[in-house]
Amino acid sequence: MPVKVKDVAAAIEAFAPLSLQEEYDNSGLNVGDYEAGVTGVLLCVDVTESVIDEALSLDANLVVSHHPLLFHPLRQLVDADFTQRIVRRALLAGISLYAAHTNLDSAAGGMSFRLGKLLGLTGMRVLSPHRDGAETGFGVVGDLPEAIPVSGFLQQIKSVLRCGAIRHSELCREQVRRVALVTGAGASMLGDAVAAGADIYLTADMKYNDFYAPDGRIVAVDVGHFESEYCAIGLLHDIITKKIATFAVHESVHSVNPVNYFI
Repeated sequence: MPVKVKDVAAAIEAFAPLSLQEEYDNSGLNVGDYEAGVTGVLLCVDVTESVIDEALSLDANLVVSHHPLLFHPLRQLVDADFTQRIVRRALLAGISLYAAHTNLDSAAGGMSFRLGKLLGLTGMRVLSPHRDGAETGFGVVGDLPEAIPVSGFLQQIKSVLRCGAIRHSELCREQVRRVALVTGAGASMLGDAVAAGADIYLTADMKYNDFYAPDGRIVAVDVGHFESEYCAIGLLHDIITKKIATFAVHESVHSVNPVNYFI
């Protein structure tokens, strides 16, 4: 039996049910047909025109992204902006677009667990669970195998996540052992990280005043949105290939950070 879009969607949603997504989100199939046969899957963080070009070159007619292309209804489809151009190109080329966003963030073993594993954390638990004792929710808190200098851990983060730069609050800790983190925009959960006894808190999209909020209690670190969520590609690859073993699943080489750094 040929693999269909709905089969790939079912594999993802078994791990990250759409019911876990936030109200503002638009996870699931954004463009395409659940009944369409799939020639290949391309995984990315964001759907861009370069990603569509890559999908065409790979004969992959399903693009699975972390961020949904469509957050707001389209009033017209006249190539007026990049969203309209991508939707139009996808429709004409028969490419389906599927997104796993906040449901993948808050799934048990989801995005933050993946990032924590990459950074060597052990004994991870959900930082902000959906309810008491829940295995789903946002962020994780865990421990490094041993305490290390905070500067050494920042260097490790920069290397593992390939950060162009790292922004941080006052380095009020000499060493780091307990780490809290939230992939994507997580400044609002700084208090949860403090309550969890973390020495350092990693997230993205922190604003100016957010760097005052730690107030000597914890080191707050902004690693960048794309950098914190690039792990979605590997996570989605594992989810899909575990359920559909003999199938062409490609990790995009054109899924790139829209933020550039001049250093």
